[in-house]
Amino acid sequence: MTKADIIEGVYEKVGFSKKESAEIVELVFDTFKETLERGDKIKISGFGNFQVRQKKARVGRNPQTGKEIEISARRVLTFRPSAVLKAALNGEQIPENHSELDAAEDAAADAAEAAGLDPEDMDEEFEGLEPVKVSRAE
Repeated sequence: MTKADIIEGVYEKVGFSKKESAEIVELVFDTFKETLERGDKIKISGFGNFQVRQKKARVGRNPQTGKEIEISARRVLTFRPSAVLKAALNGEQIPENHSELDAAEDAAADAAEAAGLDPEDMDEEFEGLEPVKVSRAE
């Protein structure tokens, strides 16, 4: 999908002119860009989170020569899909408590980052595990 496709979709579904649709899409993308440049997180409920993370400098290898090279420190953009989007992508039923699941995933990712861990690695470790329902003893 391209930006032109998004503009066309807004044009067809909302009924604005193509020029107005293009201006709206540009405004949304500009707002995203400015927010991420500041280092702020973008959370779109039912879709996911965009966040800029700082990567440290590290040593890597040229895969062709095997020679070590330094990979400079940089900022990278990460995207964490919401529970709703994950379910939709996998053809699963959207969980009733999806907002609670999204909040729990966000909290776990924030805790991992605070502990100096990479939240992206968490997904691979826990992939395939089913959520557990916990009830309080009365």
